[in-house]
Amino acid sequence: MTVKCPVCRGLQIGKVGTDQYYCWNCFLEFNFNQGHTNIFSVAEDGSLVAMEDAAAGQIL
Repeated sequence: MTVKCPVCRGLQIGKVGTDQYYCWNCFLEFNFNQGHTNIFSVAEDGSLVAMEDAAAGQIL
């Protein structure tokens, strides 16, 4: 199975953990959980910050 980035649809994806992926085009991490895609930006200290859709108030 080929994993594509849910943001840019790119194929330059690395696996960084169990069911956790990193896009080298967008510099975002993401995972798939129960049919939902969770997208995170990586903060300067290495922590993950959930990207939220401000209009909908939910995780992208």
